[in-house]
This record gives sequence, structure tokens and C-alpha cells, in this order.
Amino acid sequence: MSENQVAILDGTTFMVCDQSGDILPSTDAPHGLFAHDTRLLSKWVLTINGERLSTLSIDDVHYFENRFYQVPGRQDVYVNSTLAVRRVHTLNNGLHEDLTILNNDRRPVDLTLRVEVDADFADLFEVKDATARKKGRHYRRVDDGRLVLGYGRERFRRETIVSSSVPAAVDEEGLTLDVHIEPHSRWSARLSALPDLPMPRGLERLTIPGRTARTGRDKQRDLLEWLDQAPRLECGWEPLRITYRQSLIDLAALRFSPFLAEDKSVPAAGLPWFMCLFGRDSIFTSFQALPFAPELAATTLRVLAFRQGSRVDDFREEEPGRILHEMRYGEMSIFEETPHTPYFGSADATPLFLVLLDEYELWTGDADLVRSVEQEARAAIDWINGHADLTGTGYISYQRRNTKNGLENQCWKDSWDSISYRDGRLPGFPRATCELQGYAYDAKMRTARLARTIWNDPAYADRLEREAADLKQRFNRDFWVADGEYIALALDGEGRQVDALSSNMGHLLWSGILEEPKAAAVVRHLMSPALFSGWGVRTLADSEARYNPIGYHVGTIWPFDNSFIALGLRRYGYADEAARIAAGILDAATFYDGRLPEAFAGSARAETRYPVNYPTAGSPQAWSAGAPLLLLRTMLGLRPVGDDLVIRPALPANLDFVALLDIPGRWGRLDAYGRGPAATNRRGLQPAPSQLSAP
Repeated sequence: MSENQVAILDGTTFMVCDQSGDILPSTDAPHGLFAHDTRLLSKWVLTINGERLSTLSIDDVHYFENRFYQVPGRQDVYVNSTLAVRRVHTLNNGLHEDLTILNNDRRPVDLTLRVEVDADFADLFEVKDATARKKGRHYRRVDDGRLVLGYGRERFRRETIVSSSVPAAVDEEGLTLDVHIEPHSRWSARLSALPDLPMPRGLERLTIPGRTARTGRDKQRDLLEWLDQAPRLECGWEPLRITYRQSLIDLAALRFSPFLAEDKSVPAAGLPWFMCLFGRDSIFTSFQALPFAPELAATTLRVLAFRQGSRVDDFREEEPGRILHEMRYGEMSIFEETPHTPYFGSADATPLFLVLLDEYELWTGDADLVRSVEQEARAAIDWINGHADLTGTGYISYQRRNTKNGLENQCWKDSWDSISYRDGRLPGFPRATCELQGYAYDAKMRTARLARTIWNDPAYADRLEREAADLKQRFNRDFWVADGEYIALALDGEGRQVDALSSNMGHLLWSGILEEPKAAAVVRHLMSPALFSGWGVRTLADSEARYNPIGYHVGTIWPFDNSFIALGLRRYGYADEAARIAAGILDAATFYDGRLPEAFAGSARAETRYPVNYPTAGSPQAWSAGAPLLLLRTMLGLRPVGDDLVIRPALPANLDFVALLDIPGRWGRLDAYGRGPAATNRRGLQPAPSQLSAP
């Protein structure tokens, strides 16, 4: 998101406008009002007496509401406006704009207020790719004092209904209001743009964002309840409290209720392009949030189990047992111009589903949910052992079957150039990236535990443990780059090592597949200047041919990636290294007002005093919002063991203390407290540190 754009969101409904509060047609920005993958407003421009407004300040009140304080026209130091305008945008089953104009003059004023409106009903993929593929018919009409903008193509229909709370002259291009204001008086009105989206048969009762309509006050109360239910953070570093609160707010904003999930919520992946159900992203985010909002994991597991693949479909890359990658409801998906109904082109979501299932039970003790998805979990294991093993070597690998618009790379680094040899060449397919094997190992070990303790199937558990042990032995042999002492990024279709040095191997620490001596070497590489910038671990080392500090997956730093690497470091006993990564990421968050972006540049911290922006990073992003939560868990060393919560704190150098109070789990509610090196070493009163990383 550009700094010149202003966004509000509520589940899968969101609006992006300029700093004047207007939506202007743009080929290079996602301006508009969107719901369910369709742009429902492509133009919304307010003028007073023919002039646009100048913004004095913007107040981001809530994630679903913002306020613009403005004056008409272009003001300078020689002209003082006697008119003040306040525009309040609120999302509530559409856009509501509450307008207030104050006349601060001694004389009355007569104004002509005009709102120019249009809707192109572009599919989100059309907006993202800057393409125009419309095959249907646009229409517009004035209907009983309202402007109806519409689009239809066979059974697909979308409409936006624009209206005013006060009398207005309505034409096919917008609304005109004649306004008279007495001296030192005010005038108010509400303008609304409400979508009309017919739902699939049987789902007509569902509202636009996929949940029951709520007023702004309802949403504010819901947000306060969400924040109140989360553990309370106390610490000696105010930026951490700000980041923690912002993370919780962003997760609240990204919640939505998928069809058939009633009033339960899952996290959408992120603004602006991924406001939908994403298998991988929803799983990772739910895992990060388990000690804070375990209900996200429960709904994510149920929804993904319900949508699990059941047949072989090359277009959608569906296979029995496979967990979906992405679910869309736009025109291009409905007419199968894209495969997202749903699309299954993800090689990691299926093992990660099993990882989350076990972790959820460890934290909550909810054995009923584990029993309810037993068949889906077994089908996921069958997919790992069957359809996912494209080379017959026992490794998960991927090669797209949809060669028109399927994803080439089906790991979390899914851009076209993310998987390469050290010299920059791209490997052939199938590709078996290293972290996929770690996820498979972890999935089998965790599912074995569930089979033994909950499904009462010890034979199945023994089999899975044997398979996991065999996988671990083969993996440490086949992926180990002996001359460099690190893990290869992948194996290519011929079984050759794809030898780039990358962050992927950090996820192997989290999964536990690495042998101890190899883990020590991997940690040395992760914390070396080639990978660790001072802010975090780069996606690709700066020694590699394709390294680019502002390349999407070839040199940037992803907060979510680093949060799981830090958790893995703690698993293998590298507490100080985990604390360094946590400190770098949390320091970076202070430059983003507590809201970590999708990614930022991999530039060395020694070269810049601030993290360099990645130019098109999405924000807010669910797994970036989840990163500080997982880092808190890692710093405090939180681990569920039976009905107890183990606490083994290891804080960054400059952090005095952290207390996380009322952590939910199978134990009820517990508190965790940790003191850092700074508290031990300081004598007397000292000011709070400006950053967590040690100088």
C-alpha cells in the first residue's frame, strides 16, 4: 500500500481512496470499494462549487472508519477558508459517508455539492493485473431517488446503489445537493453506496461481508471485547505495547466469516490483494495467534477440512486430501477464467493443516474437534504419501498441472524466480523445496500423537513415526550441501541440489527435522551477515546471484518468516539468536507505527538507520500481524505440556521485562513473566531503550 493511499476494511469488504477521501480511476493503484473480489465503486469524487477538497488532517478512528478534516479548494497562507468540512467514511455492509459542513462566516452561504460516481465492477484480478476483460453489460439507472449502477453477465450480477439521506438531484453520473447554511451553523447528510450481491442458492441470508450486519457501535464494542479477551501485555518498552495492540487490531480487522461458517471467523490473508480465504496464510496466522485468540484456529481447521479436495481436477489442481490454497468469488472465478473456486495449488497447506491441528489440541485440549476431522486428517496424510510425491522419492514436490494460470512455485515463496541455484539459474520441475519436507516430517509426528492419544489407533501412529524417522534420515543426507555446510533450497526434478542459501532452511528448525550438528551449522548461516541484515533474516542471502534487497522473495525480509525461524531457534536451544531476530523485527515495527508490512527491504541495518520499504508491500497482512504475537511466545518460551504451560523466558538485550497475563489454554488462564539482561545489568533508574537490539 502506498503512503498516498488511505484504507479501511471489514472482513472481505474494503475501501482504498486517496488522501482527499476520493476514489479516482487509476491504472496503477487499487482505488475503490471492494467486496467479495469485485470493485463496486471505481469513482467517488466530492466537490463543492466545482472544486475538490484539500485535506488538513486524517484520523484513522477504527479499522472500519476514518475521518477527513478538509476545506474546499486549494488553500494557502494568504487565504483562510470560512468553510470546514468533515467526511467520515464507515464500512457497514457498504460505504457510508457522513458529511458535515460548518459555516464559520458571519454571512449565510449557498453551496452546490456534487458527488461523481462510477462502478466498473472489475474483478480483483483485473485490477491487480491492470487488464480490462469485461464480457458482460454495464447499466445504470435512476430509481426512486437512488442511482443504481450495475453489471450483468449471464447468471452473474452485481449492483451498487447510491443514495442520500437528504433530498438530492440524481442523474446517471452522480448526485447533486443544493446546500444552504446560516452563519456559524452546520449542515449534515449521509451518502451511501451499498452493494447488492446475489448469493449462491441457499446462502441468500448471508450479508455482504459474510457476517451479520452490525452498526459502527456494534463493531466498536466487538473490537473492545476482542482486545479484552486477549492476554494483557505489560513491559518496559512502550513500542512493544503499541505493536502488540496494533497486531490484535489488525487481526480483528481481517476476520471474516466464510460461507457455511455461521458467525465464526477466519483471518483473510491481507490488504489489498488477498482479502479472502488462503489456506497457507490462514494456517500460519492461526498458529501465531493460538496463545492469544485460539478460536481463529478452530474455525480455520473446520473450514479447510470442509473444503478439502475430493477429486482430481487439473484446472483447480485439486486432489483427494489436498488443502485449498485460495478461494475467490469474483466474475473471473465464477466463469472459470481463473481456477479459484477454490484453487488448490499449494504444496504446503496440507501438511501445515496437520501441524495446526495438533498444536491447537496441545493448547486447548479440544479433542472433540480433532475427532471431528479425523477422516480429513488421514486423507491429508494420504495426499502427502501419494499425490504429493511426484518423483517417487518420498519427498513432497510440486509441478503445476494448470499451465495457463496456475502457480509455478507452490511453496510460500510463490513468485516465479524465488527458487534458484546459487548462480541464478532456475531449476526444472518437479521442485521439492526443503521446508516442505520439514512440514511433512512435523505433520507425521504430530498426527501420530493424535492417532495414539485421541483416535486410539496406535498401529497408525507407529507407522507414521516410522515414516517420519525415515524421512528425517533421508532428508539430512540428500539436502545437505557438504562443502558449504547448509541445507539446499530444494531438489530439482532430477534429484540435484538447488544450492541457493536461503531463509527456507530456518523453517526446518521449527519442524524439528534437522539433526543436531547440521542444525548448528544452519544457525551459523542464518545469523551470518549474508542472511541476517540486523533487522531480520533475508529470504535469500546477499551472496546469491539473484539476490535483490527489494526483490519479492529474493532478498527482502518477511516478518512472518522470521517469527517461525525464531521459534525454531528456541526449539533447538538457540535462545540468544532467537532474541536477536525478535529484537530486529520488533525494532523495525516501530518505524511502521507498530504495523509490520508484508515485507521490507533486505538492506543491511548498518547502512540505514531505518528499514527500507518494499515498494508494493501489502498492509495490513495477517501473518505479519501475527509475527509479534509469535515472537512474544518465543521470547517468553511458552510451550504447552500436558495441562501445564511451560515458561522459559529469553528476552532481547535491552528489554527489561515482559509480562503476558491471562494466557488462555487447557489450563484456564495463566500468567507468564520474563526478565531480560537489561534488568539484570542496570543499576539505578535508567531511561527505557529506544530499540531492543544491543548496540
